[in-house]
Amino acid sequence: METKNTTAIVSGGASGMGAATARLLSKSGVKVAIFDKNMSEAEKIATDINGIAVNCDVTSEESVIEAIKTAEAKQGPARICVNCAGIIKSKRMNGQQGPMPLDEFRQVIEVNLIGTFNLMRIAAASMIPLPPLGESNERGVIINTASVAAYEGQIGQTAYSASKGGIVGLTLPAARELAQFGIRVMTIAPGLVDTPMFDKLTPEARAALVSSVPFPKRLAYPTEYAQLVLHIIENTMLNGEVIRLDGALRMQPK
Repeated sequence: METKNTTAIVSGGASGMGAATARLLSKSGVKVAIFDKNMSEAEKIATDINGIAVNCDVTSEESVIEAIKTAEAKQGPARICVNCAGIIKSKRMNGQQGPMPLDEFRQVIEVNLIGTFNLMRIAAASMIPLPPLGESNERGVIINTASVAAYEGQIGQTAYSASKGGIVGLTLPAARELAQFGIRVMTIAPGLVDTPMFDKLTPEARAALVSSVPFPKRLAYPTEYAQLVLHIIENTMLNGEVIRLDGALRMQPK
């Protein structure tokens, strides 16, 4: 797919991997709509990249429909949708205070898995009527974000791993279903990425995480996630697959 003058939606685009993706896509000629609840940060990035910021709660059907309408009215229909919105919550299923509250498990599933599915289904519906492009007759591409925790979840990650495992599981059937419309579905499963959530770690804890990555011996950069997003967009044969972005990392139990 050509990126120049194409329109993209990036959920969770106000920080981390989403922000890096929004910036790189803009440099590649894409008109970017940042979907986020943190409007102050989203608007700063949108101003930097000459894009737009749209208030969106990915768990709400009404919010996503309205956000897509707003983005389409300002930039035209999106052929690219990158799902980066998500939350991280670690808690043992059974800890010193008893069983994990069910509402806490439900919240992680609601945001990470249902939120991803909600945006991708509505974004796909808006892509289906678009005219096909290029030799492959492509109408769009949807890129979701899972995690290596989908495969090697650590102690305390039952909710998070379940949410990311669900994203991995829906990738192939979604790609098969949307193939008839010329829409691809891909998922990236990052390992340890140097996002703001690592800023609170002590130097010792950060060093321990770095030492667990075989090569390169460091945390991944958000820009490396963005580079993979751009390659997936441009490489039409990538479809229905999950790509790990982890430096050969395999997480230990804790």
